Amino acid sequence: MTLKPDFVPTLRWMDAIDIAVVAFIVYRIALLIRGTRAVQMVLGLALLGVAYLASQMLGLFTLNWLLNNFLGSLMVILVVIFQADIRRALTRFGSGPFFGFRATDSVAADELAQAAGWLSAHRIGGLIVLEREVGLTDYIEAGRPVDARLSAALLETIFMPGSPLHDGAVIVKNDHILAAKCLLPLSSSPELGSLGTRHRAAIGITEETDAAVIVVSEEDGTISLAQGGVLARHLEPATLRQQLKSLNP
Repeated sequence: MTLKPDFVPTLRWMDAIDIAVVAFIVYRIALLIRGTRAVQMVLGLALLGVAYLASQMLGLFTLNWLLNNFLGSLMVILVVIFQADIRRALTRFGSGPFFGFRATDSVAADELAQAAGWLSAHRIGGLIVLEREVGLTDYIEAGRPVDARLSAALLETIFMPGSPLHDGAVIVKNDHILAAKCLLPLSSSPELGSLGTRHRAAIGITEETDAAVIVVSEEDGTISLAQGGVLARHLEPATLRQQLKSLNP
């Protein structure tokens, strides 16, 4: 005679949906905080969690008591620490891109291509970062806020030699210029050869984030587009326009 267990755990379709939704939310939050100081804070909290478990296993009662009281107020601590990131996430949630990638629209692509063509014709260096899913808050805060509607004329003015904002990168989100004079991380790849600082910065930010970067060389006016650590060079304004409209999600 075979005895059957009284309880056999089964995975219902509602449980699968529950797991999928939670996984999606965690994934989107990870994308939102990537590239910001929040990442270091999350790692610090994770280390505290590991220390709490270790104190229980090793019988470190005083340390366990301290961590237990600290972690007991974790929700309040998280709200205080991440209030700016929570506000930004809710804003993005309400505006749509939280659920998916929004490609560069035709008007924005036209303005960007026009500005790149003008800079190229006048041999004026330019570095334009297109923020996508991954936030660039740290780089924006380190630059000069602009918060203006995207236009070719404004980009040309910003990069004009002698302008107080011409040195550094401009960060654009959808149809808005968020900041100028932003400093970007330089790529240390040995394959870049004799490429200058501007091109290394373009590749560097695309190695760390999903941003796309338009680069105009002041030496020869070459227009390039960096994405995913790869630099496409010698682009015509019309080609750049088409590539901006069809950026990889």
